[in-house]
Amino acid sequence: MQVDLNADVAESPDDLALLDVVTSANVCCGAYAGGVELMVEACTRAVERGVVIGAQVGYPDPEGFGRRAMDPSDDELVETLREQIDLLAEIADAAGARVAYVKPHGALYNTVVADERQARAVVEAVAPYGIPLLGLPDAASLRIATEEGLPVVVEGFADRAYRADGTLVPRSEPGAVHVDVATAVAQAVRLSSHVDSLCVHGDTPDALALAHAVRDGLQQAGLTVQAFA
Repeated sequence: MQVDLNADVAESPDDLALLDVVTSANVCCGAYAGGVELMVEACTRAVERGVVIGAQVGYPDPEGFGRRAMDPSDDELVETLREQIDLLAEIADAAGARVAYVKPHGALYNTVVADERQARAVVEAVAPYGIPLLGLPDAASLRIATEEGLPVVVEGFADRAYRADGTLVPRSEPGAVHVDVATAVAQAVRLSSHVDSLCVHGDTPDALALAHAVRDGLQQAGLTVQAFA
């Protein structure tokens, strides 16, 4: 049995060290953090390490780090997401790679779990590329993508707390982020049989040590840690 291990990178220089651990990299496309220079560095390092590159797209909200709910029109959302994917595709191509999947970030990721309109706009944005879309197991975005014939990847989180309904505990609430390594490892192993990819966040405290522990824990549980793409 195998599972992918992904991380959000190129949000800051500090998170690039995660490329030594993960099998897929959700490269921030500059809308809510990072920028071209970090994207270039992330893609270059990913290629050197054999890490698959994905586009981490989000609301154009650097002030809120893409974690504030927004309500753009369908056309606005489709346009900004395609601009982000196209920018990363150009950078990845120059590094000798390609964008292999798309993952929404932050508030957009959580919004498209239930918001049918924005979920459809995300699928519309990604559809022409024909690459997989990542999301929570019961997300509207994945259901719509499947209906439209777009590949999907079911994702779980090692370092985030879940509500009883399977959605993520909002970061504004206590305990939303698992900073205890043992807790994160146990959750990753538990989720591994239900998802295709597991995420660790670059801005979680001691993210690099946590990512190493999660990967080690998955392997010790008999899983092959390997990119899905």
